[in-house]
Amino acid sequence: MITIIKKGADNINIQKALESVSIRKGVNAFKYCGKVNLEKEPLTIQKNLRNEWE
Repeated sequence: MITIIKKGADNINIQKALESVSIRKGVNAFKYCGKVNLEKEPLTIQKNLRNEWE
């Protein structure tokens, strides 16, 4: 999000602009741990992807 404060703005307008900006909290990455079910081993998948160009 971008907040534009024009040159010469008074303190009241600056405070209103800063209050309107919501602070985004981080993402809970642990929520997604272990959710991917792979049919092959990851190393095999990686080797196959690298060998596609040959």
